[in-house]
Amino acid sequence: MKEATTMKDGSKGKSARAATRKVRRKLRLGTVELCTVTVTFRHVEPTDAIRQYAEKKFAHAGKLIKRPCTAHLILTVDKYRHHGEVTVKSGRISVTAVEETKDIYSVIDLLADKVGRQLTKHLEKFTAKKVRAPSTGEVLAESEEL
Repeated sequence: MKEATTMKDGSKGKSARAATRKVRRKLRLGTVELCTVTVTFRHVEPTDAIRQYAEKKFAHAGKLIKRPCTAHLILTVDKYRHHGEVTVKSGRISVTAVEETKDIYSVIDLLADKVGRQLTKHLEKFTAKKVRAPSTGEVLAESEEL
């Protein structure tokens, strides 16, 4: 484990504490993948380059929601049309996106962007919903005003 540097007064610096937290989190999570990507090819030759590119792009989805998820990507080619469809699931969250262009790599890029936007919007809704309950003093003050 990485040792934190100490300052002259014996306390640890802020960046050193942050670094140790990162190391501890990596050790705690271990080698668990945050996002498992499954790629299905239809009417196209399956290549490792496309598969690795898709896994790299959709690994970001797991980092956004900070929990393990699965992404199922379906890539289809019809003449000059490259069509892609992705479903990302994690617990109760399920996000889907569909895209079509002339290049298979741009389809993957656009799908990753769409899914990222949908997940961030969904997570913003969660943080906006957290409303604190009024305290007892506030409830009593409102009842006295009436």
